[in-house]
Amino acid sequence: MRQHQETLDIRTNGQHLVEFTEEAARIVEAAGITTGLAHIFCRHTSASLLIQENADPDVQGDLVAFFKRLVPDGDPLFAHQSEGPDDMAAHVKSALTQTTLAVPIADGRMMLGTWQGIYLFEHRRRPHTRQVVVHVLGE
Repeated sequence: MRQHQETLDIRTNGQHLVEFTEEAARIVEAAGITTGLAHIFCRHTSASLLIQENADPDVQGDLVAFFKRLVPDGDPLFAHQSEGPDDMAAHVKSALTQTTLAVPIADGRMMLGTWQGIYLFEHRRRPHTRQVVVHVLGE
């Protein structure tokens, strides 16, 4: 079994989804692994990962709007607001989604569906640079 690992720096611009499917695919290709698994990990507690439709940008906008309504910034329920009113809300949104993804690899490519893309979901209002680790293992 072989392994390959790279870290991506993904710049965000407030609460939105940033697609990085092409960058992850480049790492899988560089690994030279035909059959295996791409494990993708977000190194943050206020951002998360999603596999979601990438054909219609309204999907991403609707997801952001839904999470804003589900977990509003500045909710008086939250005591933890040391970095602002979006701080604890971002942690809750991250807990409700996921910080790791596992994508099978066949014929040297990720086995994503036709309309699936890999996204970093930024839950904070201000821009950040987020690190995502892509670890590829297989044969």
